[in-house]
Amino acid sequence: MGFDFKDLIIGGLEVKIPIIQGGMGVRVSSSSLASAVSNEGALGVIAAVALGNEESANPLDFKIRSRNALVNIIREAKRLTSNPFGVNIMCALSNYDDLVAAAQEEKVAVIISGAGLPLRLPALVSASGPKLVPIVSSARAARLICSVWKRRYNRLPDAVIVEGPLAGGHLGYSRAELDDKEHFSLEIILPEVVKAVREYETSGMNIPVIGAGGVFDGSDIARIIRLGASAVQMATRFVCTNECDVSLKYKETYMSARKEDIVIIQSPVGMPGRVIENAFVRRILSGERIDFDCAYRCLSTCNPKKVNYCIAKALINASRGEMDKGFAMCGSNAYRIKTIIPVKQLIAELVEETRCCLKTDKELLSKK
Repeated sequence: MGFDFKDLIIGGLEVKIPIIQGGMGVRVSSSSLASAVSNEGALGVIAAVALGNEESANPLDFKIRSRNALVNIIREAKRLTSNPFGVNIMCALSNYDDLVAAAQEEKVAVIISGAGLPLRLPALVSASGPKLVPIVSSARAARLICSVWKRRYNRLPDAVIVEGPLAGGHLGYSRAELDDKEHFSLEIILPEVVKAVREYETSGMNIPVIGAGGVFDGSDIARIIRLGASAVQMATRFVCTNECDVSLKYKETYMSARKEDIVIIQSPVGMPGRVIENAFVRRILSGERIDFDCAYRCLSTCNPKKVNYCIAKALINASRGEMDKGFAMCGSNAYRIKTIIPVKQLIAELVEETRCCLKTDKELLSKK
C-alpha cells in the first residue's frame, strides 16, 4: 500500500500526478504557475491572500477589489489550462467568506484552507461545489475538523493536508514546537493524522492525506508516501520556475540564500513564519516599527496598533522585487535551489526520482 505513486482522487476528482503545488502568497502562485502545474497533470493552486491590497484613491472597497482580482486570476488560469486547479484561502482573512463564495461561483475544482481551522467552510459552499481540503498540523486538529463537519454539516473533508514544521510561510506550530524536533516532525505527525482520518471513513469512501513541509525531491516524496500519505504538497520548489508569477529578484533571493539565512519570524497573522533573512527582516526582528496605514484590515487576527509592520505590504513589495521593503517566505530547503527551470522539467524530474525510489523499495521487499 505504501509504495504506490498513482493518481490522487479528491472526492471523485482525479489528479494524474499526486503532487499539489502549495498556495503561495502574496502573488507568488497566481494564474501562470497554477495553470502550468495543472497542465502537467499535478494540481496547481492560486493563493487568494492580499489580492485587493493595492493603494487606491478610493480605499472603499478592499473586499470588492479582492473579489474582482481573484475572479480575474481564476478566469485567466482557466484560459491557460483545461485541467482542474485549486485556490488556497486563509482562514485568517477578514473577507474569507466572500473569497470562498467567489471561488465557488467561478467553479474552482478545490478550495484549500489553513492558517486557522476552517470549521465553517462547508456552510459556505454547496454539496456539488468545490472539493474541500483543510490544512492541519496535528491529529487533534484533523479529528476536530472531521467531527465538527460531520456533526454540523453531514460532510467530511475530501482530503486533508498535514503540514510539518519544515514548511514555508505561516506555520501551525508554536516557537517551542518548531524547536522540538523529537516530538514535532512530519514523520511523527503524518501517521497520526492518517490514523485520525481513517476513523471517519466509511465503506467505499476514502479521505486521502497529503503530506507537506520540507518536501524537496523524489526521495522526500517516496519517504512521505511510505508514511501513509496519498500525495504530497510542495511549494518552495515551484518558486524558481519560469512560470512562477513572482518577480525575478524574488527568485534570485532563493538562489542566493544560505541555510543560515532561513529564519523564523512572528507574523501579524498570529503565527510564526519561515522567511529568508534580509535587512527588512532584521529591522522587524529588532522591534522597529515600520510605519503604515491600514485602510482595509485584511487579516481578522491582526491589530494594526500592536504590530510593527504590515505583512501584506511587505509581501506585495517583495512580489514586485522590492526586497528592501519586504521579504520572501520560504520552506526550510529553499537554500538548495540554485537554478530556474520550467515547471514541465521540475515535475518530470520529481516523478522520475520518486518512481525510482519506490521501485528500489519494491525490489528490496521482493528479495526478503
